[in-house]
Amino acid sequence: METNVLGLTFNKTSDTALQILCLGAHSDDIEIGCGGTILKLIQTYPNLNFYWIVFSAGPRRDIEAYASAETFLEQTPHKKILVKDFKDGFFPYTGAEIKTYFEQLKQEVNPDLIFTHCRHDLHQDHRVISDLTWNTFRDHLILEYEIPKYDGDLGAPNLFVHLDEPTCQRKISCLLDHFQTQTNKHWFTAETFLSILRLRGIESKAPHNYAEAFYSRKMVL
Repeated sequence: METNVLGLTFNKTSDTALQILCLGAHSDDIEIGCGGTILKLIQTYPNLNFYWIVFSAGPRRDIEAYASAETFLEQTPHKKILVKDFKDGFFPYTGAEIKTYFEQLKQEVNPDLIFTHCRHDLHQDHRVISDLTWNTFRDHLILEYEIPKYDGDLGAPNLFVHLDEPTCQRKISCLLDHFQTQTNKHWFTAETFLSILRLRGIESKAPHNYAEAFYSRKMVL
């Protein structure tokens, strides 16, 4: 049965590049939160410019972050991947330095779409990145993604991107292949990632059963 919910697309011509800014506090956040949507955007729009920024990654995780980003963005030639070295777990206490970097960032990129953390995420680093995203980019479309975790802070998102099963499987395979340092965590499993995709698919009546979900706090039609 078809859904009657209104679908939205970008108001861009096919020859105009879309600027997409992806922000993640840690090396796997972007992929977990919006990896499937990124893959779908690349499949849908032929001319995309990606600015992909990871704010914290240790000596091994920075290698994982670069490799994963390259895999997700391999079909688009226009990309800039940056991995910063802000201290994991200490973002609220190093906020001035991160804020300074955001001020620099807004001089470098004027995105059509921004992916960032959810404002109500219970991880302190995630909240800092979300707050500074909104503080810095005031006239932009911002979609806040979700990260499943022990804290149990998943909410009721209001924007869904429908995905087919091959896209979901590619997202999950990339996560498990690239982030070997995380496979010892009890939640970092294919079952976890597929489960939340299926749940959001149920909530949005996805035709292929799967979806990623976001919080859209401001949107202009």
